[in-house]
Amino acid sequence: MQLFIEQVLNGIGNGVIYGALALALVLIFRTTGVLNFAQGEMALFSTFITWKLTTTGMPVFGAIFISMAIAFVAGGIIERTLIRPFESGRSPLNVVIVSLGMFLAINSLAQLFFGTDPQQMPKPFTDKSLQFFTNSQGNSVSVTYQTLGLIGVLALECLVLWFLLQRTRLGLKLRAVAANPESARLHGIKAGSMLMFGWALSAALGALAGALVASSRVGFDASLMQTIIVFALAAAALGGFDSIWGAVVCGIFVGVANSLTTQYIGFLDGIEVVLPLALIMIVLVVSPNGLFGKRTVERV
Repeated sequence: MQLFIEQVLNGIGNGVIYGALALALVLIFRTTGVLNFAQGEMALFSTFITWKLTTTGMPVFGAIFISMAIAFVAGGIIERTLIRPFESGRSPLNVVIVSLGMFLAINSLAQLFFGTDPQQMPKPFTDKSLQFFTNSQGNSVSVTYQTLGLIGVLALECLVLWFLLQRTRLGLKLRAVAANPESARLHGIKAGSMLMFGWALSAALGALAGALVASSRVGFDASLMQTIIVFALAAAALGGFDSIWGAVVCGIFVGVANSLTTQYIGFLDGIEVVLPLALIMIVLVVSPNGLFGKRTVERV
């Protein structure tokens, strides 16, 4: 039982990371209607910037905030120069192809600028553990303050995004453009600016997620996000690509499921990658809108 609880807690710690990147995917899909397959590599590049800043002696939280600001600007530039020419009046497949090209290009640039050697990201939270459920033999279950800190960061991130999208005029404009860009333009909303802001904000959230991922690893390199993005996509698909809370809940679910699967049937090679893909297929068959997604009705 103790082993089971420890694996659940480990899964929650990993699931928080999956949920953080899934939030960036959901945000950009919810505000622009586009699924950005390069989200993980954009986060990777921002993570290297964060690491580079910490090597100058800057506190890790300060480095994260600066990299988020840089990512915010870069995300807006990417939307304006690379995405927008393929958005208006063309097949959505074009944007998917561009994002896949960005995936390869950004990963190559990260290796070019920062090298291929593993690097160490300072931890924003202490490695000390909180002990509980101590039995008569003195054995106990522990959870690190690093995991608790990650959960707190994700909870704050969700609250900020929910307030932005549901309780502000800017959020209303973002949702209006995502729902119907042409109608939004007729109501005086600058759709182009909203789309650019959506990409910029998503890039900033990706920078935060990347720093959280790297800080929870012994070391990281240019392959850091290539597995994480698969789990994040699984979480976003399970929750429904238009649900912020769904991305978080399903990110934790995927993390726990992966942890338990690795522990109890880890003798099957590659099972940790098969699991999220299997979850995506099952959900798409049973509930195409995801567990928390909203159903839409269109008039013919």
